[in-house]
Amino acid sequence: MTAVQPEGRQELVLERVETFRRRRPRLTDKVVTLAHGAGGKSSAALIDKVFLEAFRNDALEQLGDGALLELPSGERLAFATDSYVVRPRRFPGGSIGHLAVHGTVNDLAMCGAQATWLSAAFVIEEGFPIDELTAIVADMAEAAATAGVQIVTGDTKVVDTGAADGCYITTAGIGIVPEGRRFGADLVQPGDVVLVSGTLGDHGVAVLLARGDLDLEADVQSDTAPLHELMEVLLAAAPGTRWLRDPTRGGVGTVCNELAADAEVAVVLQESALPIRRPVLGACDLLGIDPLYVANEGKLLAVVPAEQAEAALKAMVVHPLGTDSAIIGRIAAEPERIVLLETSFGGTRIVDMLVGDPLPRIC
Repeated sequence: MTAVQPEGRQELVLERVETFRRRRPRLTDKVVTLAHGAGGKSSAALIDKVFLEAFRNDALEQLGDGALLELPSGERLAFATDSYVVRPRRFPGGSIGHLAVHGTVNDLAMCGAQATWLSAAFVIEEGFPIDELTAIVADMAEAAATAGVQIVTGDTKVVDTGAADGCYITTAGIGIVPEGRRFGADLVQPGDVVLVSGTLGDHGVAVLLARGDLDLEADVQSDTAPLHELMEVLLAAAPGTRWLRDPTRGGVGTVCNELAADAEVAVVLQESALPIRRPVLGACDLLGIDPLYVANEGKLLAVVPAEQAEAALKAMVVHPLGTDSAIIGRIAAEPERIVLLETSFGGTRIVDMLVGDPLPRIC
């Protein structure tokens, strides 16, 4: 969308706000497409119409990174699950094995929990090399040891040649949420500050370049990493943290749209503050992809009270996974349910939820 200049054209943004507010993802497709797995509008429509309608319950309706469950003893558990179908299975900075552990550990961390146990289920295509499977499992073992989590149960299925594109992995995890710790969109308030723990789009671009389909060369590494320690660093410095997410599928743009809708606020991002590596920005420019929609696998997005933002930033930049942390925006009361980007040219544009799937199978 063309940037809207404040001199005489700002009203165009406001005119479009009501249109965006009224948009609710609707499932009109007759078959599943790649877009339904991208984390954007199509994903939201599929989840709302098919899965929520069938399985509706209080825990599921939160639609967080994991479910928060209270035990009879009063303790609270975080429970998360995810599947991994990334292509190629090995890429600069990681592999499907690293993602399978980091992704679930991070989902639990965004619930405020330290992952304790994981399960791992494999769907393996007949003819898959045992050496490659051994290497993937070794990556998982390494990632689990680094994250301090045990893989305690699992399952293996083998399917016909051509039925699984090699190997798919599903992991589920459980962690305990400390007493008194709670995040949620309902806690977010106008005046709060939005932080990100590092550069955007690293994972998605690294996987895209690793496929070799494009005549592009750039030194881009996936950022796949466990975020549980960084999460604790953030909370120690900003105990009033309101909300946490890791911007994977759909990127920061889509996650901010989910926040704006759930909290009924405006999320206002500053383009000049977005940390994006030059090779990532260059690749996105060449391909016509907005880096706001490109996935990370080792970054967190946080909303904290304004008075705790500087302390949070100072603590995060000291951690190895937070050296490029930045304050990238703020929460406003209006326009409700809208994400705005204040551009480097002095204009403002609406950042809609991701439509389609520019980078399929990146996790």
